[in-house]
Amino acid sequence: MPRIVSFTSSTGAAAALVAAARRPDRVRAVVSRGGRPDLAMGSLPYVEAPTLLIVGGDDDQVLRLNEQALTQFAQLARIEIVPGATHLFEEPGALERVSLLAGSWFDEFFAATERVTGSLIRYRRTS
Repeated sequence: MPRIVSFTSSTGAAAALVAAARRPDRVRAVVSRGGRPDLAMGSLPYVEAPTLLIVGGDDDQVLRLNEQALTQFAQLARIEIVPGATHLFEEPGALERVSLLAGSWFDEFFAATERVTGSLIRYRRTS
């Protein structure tokens, strides 16, 4: 059965994290952009997939919620803050920074997985 990665935003992040908690055999990694992982607080300790939370530095409320949620993960999770970005990352260069952070996260995770399993992992990355 193929495993998936999730790149999500806003309230969709909560749904992706609940799915990751319920199906650790299926979800390989999660990246949330400006997401609301706090809406899945009860599921976060059960998320086994490496999770990256990307938040705009000027999105004060969502940043606070992501920092609180980060403390609930039992497995690998990290927060990256895009300085000067607001909730929708509309500022010049903000979405480009998000794509670089997400791409690096997936590169790091897939490289580690390939070293451990020796399996060939194919994915498409756009620049």
